[in-house]
Amino acid sequence: MRDLTTGPIASTLLLFALPALGSNVLQSINGSINAVWIGQLVGETGLAATANANLIMFMMFALIFGFGMASTIIIGQSAGKGDWDGVRQGVGTGVTLFFALGVIATVAGWYTAPALLHMLGTPDDVYPQALIYLRVMYLGLPTSLLTVFFSMAMRGAGDSLTPMLLLLPGMVVDIVMNPILISGMGPFPELGIMGAGLATLVANFVSFVVMLAVIYGRDLPIRLRGQEFRYLLPRRELVMIIVSKGIPMGLQMVVMSGSALVMLGLVNREGTDTVAAYGAVNQLWTYIQMPAMAIGMAASAMAAQNIGAGKWDRINRIAIAGVMVNLCLTGVIVAVTLIFDGFLLQLFLPRHPEAIAIAEHIGLLASWAFILMGVTMVLSSITRANGATMVPLIIMVLAYIPGRLGSIYGLQGAIGADAIWWSFPIGGALSLIMTAAYYLQGSWRNIRLLATIEEAEEFVQSEAEPTGRILPNG
Repeated sequence: MRDLTTGPIASTLLLFALPALGSNVLQSINGSINAVWIGQLVGETGLAATANANLIMFMMFALIFGFGMASTIIIGQSAGKGDWDGVRQGVGTGVTLFFALGVIATVAGWYTAPALLHMLGTPDDVYPQALIYLRVMYLGLPTSLLTVFFSMAMRGAGDSLTPMLLLLPGMVVDIVMNPILISGMGPFPELGIMGAGLATLVANFVSFVVMLAVIYGRDLPIRLRGQEFRYLLPRRELVMIIVSKGIPMGLQMVVMSGSALVMLGLVNREGTDTVAAYGAVNQLWTYIQMPAMAIGMAASAMAAQNIGAGKWDRINRIAIAGVMVNLCLTGVIVAVTLIFDGFLLQLFLPRHPEAIAIAEHIGLLASWAFILMGVTMVLSSITRANGATMVPLIIMVLAYIPGRLGSIYGLQGAIGADAIWWSFPIGGALSLIMTAAYYLQGSWRNIRLLATIEEAEEFVQSEAEPTGRILPNG
């Protein structure tokens, strides 16, 4: 576990972010290889089906992730204070919440999948495969959510390397099993798109088992032993913190994914070629976003630990370092992707020159917006590390609904489908301006997140006295 409260800012941030970036690379390579298998073995409709299903899965993850991020902030601030018992209390409560929500989401998702796909306007030739793939993916939600939570908990406690290494076993299983189950090899029948979903299901379970084995085999600080298993019974105090902070953070992702769902519905109206092109270019955008996601995660973990340790003098330096690294890395990846997009898109859309041409056009108009989004992600990650959740939610609502979606409807009559792609930089610019203003204004620094059970108990005991409250609204 790395102590993020001492030493030089930029190099510590970069060294902590590199394994997180590696995790994003591995996950993206895994998803891209699977997309290649689906594109090659199932065809264009299979790729379009996974684009529709994956967006709905992200929607299901969204609100649940908010609770995970809130738990991680508690873990990070507790680790910054050296309060390892507080870390384990955050882990115990988070595990129970994630598992329960995963089961609920699985059941609800199974029965609502047809309605969600119809709501998206999924093309008739894509719908049957999308439904099969989506329902199989739902079955793996409980274990995949717990795997993600343990990874987040380790990073919050200062370890970004172990989560990256633990991705490898599941990744190998997923890549190997995809062509076997899709095409039918050896004793396995040909399952088509269902095989792709089953391969991911098995891989997620393998990752979960391996992660538990490593956590307990290495006796990592986030493990529970003996009397600590009582922390799996959620305590009112911690649940209040996680829910009050997690819901706004989850709603940010709901707004983001809801906007993406509406956008995919608009894309679906343009026909199967455009849907397939959008799915393929999204694979490239996954790589473009990786530095922003990694640096944002690292900045959040560093900020949480430094806030917990009371080292506020380091926070602005963390923000500056994160922004500069993001500008460099994201800018380079955007340039490389645009230069080689023709070759890269061939991997996902073989023998479909019309779809490739559409995808190249989408990338040219929209890819550079992720440079703006990367800066926004760093600043918002730091404010959230102190429990500031409501203002970032309002900013995202404004940027995505009247900003991004409003620009589509406002420009579509003049420039047609290009309005969809121009909405990315428009929404990104609005979000950056508002987030930077909020960060510089500084009121988020006055928020205090409860990071130890002793403080939580003090809050509950003083709840009847307005002057005794120490849990602000954020």
